[in-house]
Amino acid sequence: MWIQKGNRIEIERHDVLFEECLRYLNRNQNELLHEVDIENKVIRKAVRCEKEIVLIQLEATDQHLLLSFPLRVPDSRSKAEIVHHVIDWMDLDRDLAPFYQLAKQDHILNHIVHGREGLRMIGVPDLFEAMAWSIMGQQVSLHVAYLLKKRLVERYGESVVCEGKEYWTFPEPGIIAKLTKEDLLSLKFTNRKAEYLLGVADIIATGQLKKTALQQMPLPVMEKSLIAIRGIGSWSANYVMMRCLRHPDAFPAADVGLHNALKKVIGSHSKPSLSEIMEWSEKWTDWRAYATFYLWMELAAE
Repeated sequence: MWIQKGNRIEIERHDVLFEECLRYLNRNQNELLHEVDIENKVIRKAVRCEKEIVLIQLEATDQHLLLSFPLRVPDSRSKAEIVHHVIDWMDLDRDLAPFYQLAKQDHILNHIVHGREGLRMIGVPDLFEAMAWSIMGQQVSLHVAYLLKKRLVERYGESVVCEGKEYWTFPEPGIIAKLTKEDLLSLKFTNRKAEYLLGVADIIATGQLKKTALQQMPLPVMEKSLIAIRGIGSWSANYVMMRCLRHPDAFPAADVGLHNALKKVIGSHSKPSLSEIMEWSEKWTDWRAYATFYLWMELAAE
């Protein structure tokens, strides 16, 4: 899957449409956790390893994704950890051929998948970051959610500097768990969101909730386990299952972006009803997470 060549690592590209992945990652100017250079087709990101923060750079050749280290080359153990992070982040181990075959036979998916083959569902590998993002995004616009994340990261995250630019990592749950509600209220969190975030930080920091344990559960059990956490409803649970736990059939059916994308694709003047969405999604079984992601990209194309 990957080989080391000097201080660089080549990861097999397979059918990755790297440019489209970068376009998704470049969708908001307030994003702090990576930097995309669309013109040169390069992305940089700070990754927290066991003992250090490593700045990585990812670009594409014809056959590989080329991983390099602009600041300092990590040791072998950290390199392996970073490669695993990149593979998880871009879902590189997933065989998308069955999804594309399904899409060809579906009047909705065929429209949004054609021409985007190779777009990978960009994930959020860290469980705390994924759950925190799902909390920050509840019942607000994407713009507001990004502002909340920006304030949180700049106040409590860690960073490295390269060529005059600062690259941030998401705050660790142990750091956030020690805060007071007032600390988060000062960042413009609501009372409820502050309480939810502190609670999630605590159960992850203390080991009560682990990504590996969740991933071993069947989808209904996984969803039930997440919904049992205060502040995590069906939308948040499915978002986390989709972007972090990588279950291909997770489906945030109540997502506003999903509704708007379907409205656009079917050419309707009004949003489809939830019952209509659930009926359509039955045909996408086993791939509803990818169907959702591709529909989101249809909105990003506007």
